[in-house]
Amino acid sequence: MKSYPIVILGGGVVAGYAAKEFVAQIGKKGELAIVTAENALPYERPPLSKGFLAGKEDASGIQISDAAFYRKNGIAVYRKFPVVKVDFHRRRLHGPSGRVIGFDQLLIATGSTVRQLKVPGANSSEVFYLRQMKDSQAIKAQIKRGKRAVVIGSGFIGMEVASVLASQGVDTTMVFPDDRVWKRLFTPPVSTFFERQFAGHGVTFLKSDSVVALTHKNRECQVVLKSGKQVSTDFVVAGIGVTPAMELFQGTALVMNDGIKVNKFLETCVPGIWAAGDITNYPDQIFHRRMRVEHWDNAVEQGRVAMRNMMGHIQPFIHVPYFFSDVFDLSYEFWGDAEGHDQVVYRGNMSQKQLSVWWLKKKTLCAALIMNRPEEERVVAPRWILRHLRLDPKALQNARSLKSLDTTFGRPD
Repeated sequence: MKSYPIVILGGGVVAGYAAKEFVAQIGKKGELAIVTAENALPYERPPLSKGFLAGKEDASGIQISDAAFYRKNGIAVYRKFPVVKVDFHRRRLHGPSGRVIGFDQLLIATGSTVRQLKVPGANSSEVFYLRQMKDSQAIKAQIKRGKRAVVIGSGFIGMEVASVLASQGVDTTMVFPDDRVWKRLFTPPVSTFFERQFAGHGVTFLKSDSVVALTHKNRECQVVLKSGKQVSTDFVVAGIGVTPAMELFQGTALVMNDGIKVNKFLETCVPGIWAAGDITNYPDQIFHRRMRVEHWDNAVEQGRVAMRNMMGHIQPFIHVPYFFSDVFDLSYEFWGDAEGHDQVVYRGNMSQKQLSVWWLKKKTLCAALIMNRPEEERVVAPRWILRHLRLDPKALQNARSLKSLDTTFGRPD
């Protein structure tokens, strides 16, 4: 049995950036191993629904670090090693064919798994999900064969995939249960703006509806909706959310509730066992409530902090939640958490594809969405959220420059 001082379970974004942090903190060769069920080195996930899916990037281009990095720094990467049991008491990972890897400290980074359709016909080969590189490759191959697609869901993945499909000349229909796109995040005006952009690129919306069955006849798929409508398509991409991948830890000493619960240092209730990324339910030090965030930036930063803490450089995880998205010719960024907000302020001009949205709670900034706005807005947004800056809504809306409102200027983040 080979054993290591530190083992990362999972080969995604957390693993890639935690490994880079291990090297930055002068970790010794032979002291770190990454164990992953995939047959790939850790790679970036955002391109799977953006540039990689569109054929603008290849597999090597989305690697976080190349093979030479792991060889040079003496980091072992166990690929195609699906762990079937974790023994926290004896500090062992049990894998295929009786293989075992030992550890002193373990960073759990198993991420999340996609929710799957549970309707008749959903197990068809024409139904695709998007989580790993192989999924994106399969959809990319299907784009070349099929000219019609139905995307189920209007959230992060659904919108990005639909934009790529439409840009590739695929006749795309989006089906979702809400009355507007990404209702959980967008305000009504922002939803309307994006719906108009998508419609302008030929995307059809079927709102307030849901899939009840998929039927197949003569190599054609029919998506049957609750409303009674049927949509003919060549393939379906379902983006209906994810769940934390916790099956491996059921019945263990770990405390789990919408993810694996950790403390502010990202350590679980079992000493020496840490967690980072999608699977982690952590006590947010900015919003003062437990959160589980499913975005790239969170995985990157938690991977870095967890590794520093595992190496003895203890610090709490304090970070403003962040994500970015690209659809068609639009790129936007989002910071914070809008839950509990009581006021929204808009800046810019949506008709010119320039806007920023500022969510306030008791006049304190809690979230911001920015697209094609001055750089100063990108700079102040996360800092203001971190510093719990109180703002006058009218001043925020009318200020020509936000520098005049920035009372945090010069203070370290």
